Amino acid sequence: MSDVKITVGNNGSLKVEGNVTLVDGQGNALPTRDGKPFYLCRCGESKNKPFCDGTHNRIDFNGALAASGRD
Repeated sequence: MSDVKITVGNNGSLKVEGNVTLVDGQGNALPTRDGKPFYLCRCGESKNKPFCDGTHNRIDFNGALAASGRD
């Protein structure tokens, strides 16, 4: 059982909960609030990437998930 939970928001961000370290492309740790959930941008328009800043609420972002056919 994983101690990390990622929730895909309807037309919104990715909520990340649990014991996780977020790193950039060079492997440098990005600051998060230890033990607190954080939200990652899914719309691509955040001014605070990779974190969500709520921009998806101001644009016409459609993040609907399609059925993958996986079991």
